[in-house]
Amino acid sequence: MKPATVNEIKQELSSLSPSRLTELCLRLAKFKKDNKELLTYLLFEASDLASYIASVKKEIDLGFEELPKPNIYLTKKSLRKVLRITTRQIRYTGSPQAEVELLTYFLSKIRRSGIPIDKHPVLTNLYEGQLKKVRGAIATLHEDLQYDYEKALKDL
Repeated sequence: MKPATVNEIKQELSSLSPSRLTELCLRLAKFKKDNKELLTYLLFEASDLASYIASVKKEIDLGFEELPKPNIYLTKKSLRKVLRITTRQIRYTGSPQAEVELLTYFLSKIRRSGIPIDKHPVLTNLYEGQLKKVRGAIATLHEDLQYDYEKALKDL
């Protein structure tokens, strides 16, 4: 089965009744955890982006508290997991400013954690890749915000 295009889905959804839309959304939420998380964000948290960013930062903090520091292999895996969760939350917002804030926070947590990223190529590549993402996201922001975030990025 070939999926319909976004435009076709949009047209079909506009012709449905509100009760049928609710039914479809609930069915979609039951199907996959990501869909449920996205609906939760859109319904309850999208109106206050600042508090949502703060809650994601708390999740990042929890992830860093659970890092197994003596074992570098497990540390790498745990960092990837924290990053995966963070990028999923960034996707839900769809905001370049939230992306810059959360990735900058993630990178600063790596720096402050004392993990020897320079000694391990995988960690170095992970760090550099996220720095590149942050620079790309900063380029899409307003000039005033670009200046502020560039100053914060120099510390990293």
